[in-house]
Amino acid sequence: MNITRRFKMHWMNHKTKILVVTSIVALIILSIWGMYSLESFYRNITLAQMPLSLLLGMVHAAVFVFMYQVVLRGGLTRTDKKEISGKDVNIRFSDVVGIDEAKEEAWEVVQLIKDHARLKKIGGKILRGILMVGPPGCGKTYLAKAIATEAGLPFISMAASEFNEIFVGVGSSRIRQLFKKARSLAYGFGGCIIFIDELDAMGHKRTFNQFGGQETNTTQNQLLVEMDGLGAKQESIIVIGATNAPEEVLDEALLRPGRFDRKVYITKPGLEGREKLFHYYLSKVRHDASVDVSRLARKAVGKSPAEIENIVKESALIATRNKKDIVSLRDISEAIERIELGVKQKVKMNDREKEMTAYHETGHLIITYLLHPVDDVFKASIIPRKSSLGVVHHTPREEYFSQDRETLLANLKSALAGYVAEKVKFGTTTTGVAADFKQAMAIAHNMVWKLGMGGSNMLGDFSIVPESQLSNDVKMKLNDDTNRIIQECLKEVEDLLRKENDLFERFAHELLTREELEFDEIEAIFNEYGKANPRLFSRKTPGSKQLPSTS
Repeated sequence: MNITRRFKMHWMNHKTKILVVTSIVALIILSIWGMYSLESFYRNITLAQMPLSLLLGMVHAAVFVFMYQVVLRGGLTRTDKKEISGKDVNIRFSDVVGIDEAKEEAWEVVQLIKDHARLKKIGGKILRGILMVGPPGCGKTYLAKAIATEAGLPFISMAASEFNEIFVGVGSSRIRQLFKKARSLAYGFGGCIIFIDELDAMGHKRTFNQFGGQETNTTQNQLLVEMDGLGAKQESIIVIGATNAPEEVLDEALLRPGRFDRKVYITKPGLEGREKLFHYYLSKVRHDASVDVSRLARKAVGKSPAEIENIVKESALIATRNKKDIVSLRDISEAIERIELGVKQKVKMNDREKEMTAYHETGHLIITYLLHPVDDVFKASIIPRKSSLGVVHHTPREEYFSQDRETLLANLKSALAGYVAEKVKFGTTTTGVAADFKQAMAIAHNMVWKLGMGGSNMLGDFSIVPESQLSNDVKMKLNDDTNRIIQECLKEVEDLLRKENDLFERFAHELLTREELEFDEIEAIFNEYGKANPRLFSRKTPGSKQLPSTS
């Protein structure tokens, strides 16, 4: 039965080519038979004229094909996307790592596809559309390929931008051709999966006015019609859409039941997911068995699967460049720093500038380590990178999806610490504080104007109210609250740096001597001065768990 259906499918797809080839072969046979029936004189004349006739015929054929493509087959509207069989995609669910919740939902979809007969028996209907929503690099395309592989169905992949053209009607014609091809494949193989990446490019909310947007509207309208039309067909066509944009950006008609029936939300992996990802990608390269994957996972908070893959690839390149046979923890750490902080630059700083940079970064380091409730300092450096002369790299010990007032104040103090350190040591400051001030002002402003954390009775999000509608008295109170927060943080930072002067001088000296300090080296110096990591002790924040130990 399947062989017969596939033969019919190939006949429907290629009947024009088959008929043309058959006709040409028949004409050649008839021409040869006719030539042998002519007298030798006429045969020679015919043979002499044949090259010119063939040349003219080729020119006429080329003109005809061009006109046929432009006029009869749509020309610009044609899509050349080829289908891929599920086995050729060859992405198994075991290859999708770090997004277990999304995998469970996707696996349910696979089971519905495989058990289509039982679903129909109880009166259910196959899913028509699946929408995958999440940040870039989290595995939406990978998951769609895994669904096609596990279900064993043909897979057609396109980007939504490929349907957008300046000519009205081109996009909708491409949609029709895409679904025509999908129906043919579904007829032959029992189903087909269409994957449309970056769906928001053609699926954003439609505009109904005379000032443009008509092509996008007609393209989206055609997609809606085609997805509605699937209900009358026996073939199983499933449309998987993926977008990085918020779900609210998409048109409501796309999201209603009967179109994209199932939504799969894909987020960045948590600590356990990141550990699995590091294990998975490190298994593909030769690496040191002593590499602490759990520590790498804590250092990679907020990283997507694509970013973790990139870290491992970059570490392999670094190891190769250094003529090493295996990837070490140092190579992976250098890869993270290279990606996040930039390449080390060979900039020769004079002694005065280098010294001020060392004390500036020491201020950031000490304040972050001693006062920040969630961030650990993983590295301090006075080697220039990108546009900065030094850096203190700190990240949270685990995921936090909101920040309390204490965390925001700690970020503010950390930002101001470089300025205070320069002022305490040298009595003057440099232009290196510009980016720090920008960050500090943004934090304080948002705390007061948006989050009601100013300490006075000025509660609400004043940023949504036009400034012209705010009285001078209200603006003055808000600005006073902002300035008071900054001044209180400045005083606390200065008092702490003066109190810990020995530690302040020690770290500055270490940076001037060694230029870079790693996490373990920083911890050792603090422990030497009797300063235990405050994040090792129990601290509960709203909605968070006790922080784990890294020792």
